[in-house]
Amino acid sequence: MFARLAVNIPAISGVFDYSVPAELAPHLQAGCLVTAPFGNQTVQGIIVELTDSSSVPNLKPILDLLDPAPLLTPPQLALAMRLADSTLNPLSAIIGMMIPTGLSQQADISYELRVTSYEEKSTVISTRLINLLTERGPLRGRQIDSHFAKVDWRKTANMLVKKGVLTSKNVLPPPRVRPKNIRVAQLAVTPEAAQAEISSLGSTKATQTRREAALRFLIQQPVPVNLSWVYAQTGSNIADLQELEERGLIRLFENEIFRDPLERVEQQEANSELSLTSEQNDALHAILSSFRNQPAPFLLYGVTGSGKTEIYLRAAEEVIKNGKQALILVPEIALTPQAVRRFVSRFPGQVGLVHSKLSEGERYDTWRRARDGKLNVIIGARSALFAPLPNIGLIVVDECHDSSYYQSEPPYYNAVTAAEEYARLCGAVCVLGSATPTVEQRYTAEHSLRLSGEGSGMRVLELPNRVTDSNLPPVQVVDMREELKNGNRGIFSKTLAESLAEVLERKEQAIVYLNRRGTSTYIFCRDCGTTLKCPNCETPLTLHVDGQMSKVNGLLCHRCGYTRQMPKTCPTCASTQIREYGLGSERVEAEIKSMFPQARTLRWDWDTTRQKDAHEIILTHFANHQADILVGTQMLAKGLDLPLVTLVGIVLADVGLNLPDPFANERVFQTLTQVAGRAGRSSRGGKVIMQTFTPEHYALQFAAGHDVNGFYARELEYRKLLGYPPFAKLARLEYKNVDNAKAEEEAKKMADKLKLKLEAGGFRQTELIGPVPCFFAKENGEYRWQVVLRGPDPAAVLKDMRFNDWRLEIDPINIL
Repeated sequence: MFARLAVNIPAISGVFDYSVPAELAPHLQAGCLVTAPFGNQTVQGIIVELTDSSSVPNLKPILDLLDPAPLLTPPQLALAMRLADSTLNPLSAIIGMMIPTGLSQQADISYELRVTSYEEKSTVISTRLINLLTERGPLRGRQIDSHFAKVDWRKTANMLVKKGVLTSKNVLPPPRVRPKNIRVAQLAVTPEAAQAEISSLGSTKATQTRREAALRFLIQQPVPVNLSWVYAQTGSNIADLQELEERGLIRLFENEIFRDPLERVEQQEANSELSLTSEQNDALHAILSSFRNQPAPFLLYGVTGSGKTEIYLRAAEEVIKNGKQALILVPEIALTPQAVRRFVSRFPGQVGLVHSKLSEGERYDTWRRARDGKLNVIIGARSALFAPLPNIGLIVVDECHDSSYYQSEPPYYNAVTAAEEYARLCGAVCVLGSATPTVEQRYTAEHSLRLSGEGSGMRVLELPNRVTDSNLPPVQVVDMREELKNGNRGIFSKTLAESLAEVLERKEQAIVYLNRRGTSTYIFCRDCGTTLKCPNCETPLTLHVDGQMSKVNGLLCHRCGYTRQMPKTCPTCASTQIREYGLGSERVEAEIKSMFPQARTLRWDWDTTRQKDAHEIILTHFANHQADILVGTQMLAKGLDLPLVTLVGIVLADVGLNLPDPFANERVFQTLTQVAGRAGRSSRGGKVIMQTFTPEHYALQFAAGHDVNGFYARELEYRKLLGYPPFAKLARLEYKNVDNAKAEEEAKKMADKLKLKLEAGGFRQTELIGPVPCFFAKENGEYRWQVVLRGPDPAAVLKDMRFNDWRLEIDPINIL
C-alpha cells in the first residue's frame, strides 16, 4: 500500500508518495495526520489518498500515525484540493487552515552552542546569537526569530555552524495542544455505606471535621467533582482526600474537561413563538423544500431588519431534526454578539464557537467535539468554515457582502465562494444572506450561473420589508458646501445638531458614523506646506489625542503602527505653524461632548476595542441604554439590532469614494446602506442624516433612497463599460522590496514573462495591466509594485508558473 501526502511545508506545492509500513496499514485513512521523512528533516503530513501502486521508485516509509481518527473529512479533502486549484495556493497551506492551531507543527532547526567560549565575534548578529544561546541554551529557529525582528540571522548561524561554533539539527516540535484534564473526586461506595463510616474518619477533632465535611459533600454529588471545588466547600486538603481514598470510600482520578468559550455567553430566553411574515414563510419554505429535494444555493436578499436570522435559525432546526449539522458564518464574532446569543439560546449545549480570538485550547476542544459529532451548530467567522462536522446539511453565510470573508494573508481565498463549493461537495444547502449583496453575487444568482461554471443555478429569495411595524428610515442628504456658504464651519450641520438634541430630549439613542479613526487625518505646515508622513509607508500620519495612544498628542500610522510625538516645529522649514486638518472618530466624539455635555457618549472604533471583550462591553452598555450616543467607524455597519436608536448621523459620506479601485463605490454604498439600517428598527421609527460634499454621486443618491436595485443596475453598467467583474475575472500579482528600483525591475520582468505567456498560450481575451506602483506605494518600509491580469480565466494563465517572492491573489477584493 502507498500513501500520497500533503506535507506541512507552506512553500511546497503538490503531493508526495510514501510507502506504508505493514504495522500502520490497517490504521491509515485519507485525512490522517502522520509524520514522514522529507529530505533531511521529519515533517507532518496529511494523507490525501491511499493507493495500491506508485510510479515513484524507492519510496521512503511513513514514520508514525499521530492521531487514529482522520483530521479531515472526505468533503474537506475535496474542498482543499478545489481551493488549491482555483486560488493557486499550495495544497499544504489550504490544509493547514483546516487543522487546529497548535496541533499542526512545521519542521524546524535546533541550534546549540558547541564551544564554551568564542572570542572572534565578527558581527553584531553573531555576538547577539551566541549570547542568546549561552543564556537560554538550545533554541529552535522560530524561537530565535522572536529575538531578531526583521533581522536575517540564519546566514550568520550557518556560518557559525561551518566554523564549528554551533551545531544544528532538524527537529519536529511536538503539538502544543492536548486535552485538558483536572483531578476530580467521586464517591466509591453507596451513600449508605459512606454514612456508616462517617463517625470514625480521623484521630483528632480537626481531621474528623474536615474529612466528614468532604465525605458528606461527595455523598450529595452525582458526578465527579473538581478537587479545588471540594477544598473550597469543605475546608479539606489533599491529604484528607487521599485518606478517604485509602479507606475505599472515594475515588481520586483525572477527568477531561472541554474548554468552551460559550460558557461566558449570556443566554437569553428562546422565543419560539415568533410568527413569520408571509415573505419569511415563502423564503423558509423554499429552503426547506431544497433539503427534501435537490440541495441548492440561495441568495437571501433582505433589507436590514427583515428577519433573515430567524430564517437561519429555523433552517438549522430542520437540519438538526434530520440528523445533520449546520455551519453559520458571520463576518466578525465580536461585532455580532446578538446573533451568537440567539443561536446559543435556540440550541443550548449544541453550539460551538470558532474565531481567531479563541485560545489554542478552546479551538482544539471545539474542533474535537465537532469531529466527534457532539456539536450540531458551528457559528463563527471565516475560519469556522473548516470545522470538521461529519454530516453538514446547511451552510449559511450571513452578510455575505462583507470584506472580512476574504483572507488577505496567505493563503488568499474568499470564504463565500469556498462555502458555496463546500456545500456542493457535502450535498448541503448554502444560503448567502445580505441586504447589500455584491454586484458579482447578484449577477451570478440572477443569471443562474455558478461561479465555477458547473452545477445548478442559485435562486434569489427576497425580503423587501422589515418584520417590525416600521419602514426603512428616511434619509436626509445635507450638502456641506451649502453649510460652508452659510458660515457653518463645524463638522455638524445645523440639521444634524438639532436632530441630536431632539433625540436626547426624547431619551432615545443615536449613532454617529465616520469611517475614519483619530482626531485629525493629516498634519501640515502652513508656511511651507510640508505634510508629516510615516517614514515606513509615506502616508500621512493621523493625530490621536485620546488616552488610547501611548502619548497624548501622538501621531500614528494606521498602516504599520509607527508612532511619534506631535512636533513643535516643521522639520523642513522650522516654522511653528504646524496645524492639523481633517477629522476622525475621536474628534467627532470630542465635538459631541462639547455640544452636549449632559449626553453619555461611547466611541466604538479600533482604538477603543483593542482589549479582549471590549466589543461586547461597549455594545452591552449601549444596548442597555447606559449611553445616549454611539460614535464609531465601519464596525457600526454590522448586523446590530438596537430598538432605541432613532437617529443615524453620517458625518462624511464621501470617505472612500475617490479611491482608484473598481470596487470603491460599491463598498461605500454597502457601508452607508448598512449603517442607515441601524435606525428605526422599532415602532418608534427613525431617520438618517447624511452629510456630504458630493451629494450628486450616484452611490450616495442610491444609498439615500435605500435603492439597492438602482445601484446594482448603475454599477453593472459601469463595470461592463470598464470590463471589470462580473464581466471578467482578475488576478493580482504584487512585489515588495525596500529598494524601489529593484521592485520596479522585478515587476517589469514579471510583466514581460506574462506577455510572452499570453502570446504563446493563445490567451487573446486576457489583458495585462501594469506594471505600476500600488496606490499605497510604500508600506512598512517596502515599495509595492503590481501587475493585474483581466480576462475570462486569468488563473489559467498563471498555472504552472513559479511566484517565489510574489503575492498572488485570484479574484482580489481590491487592487489598491
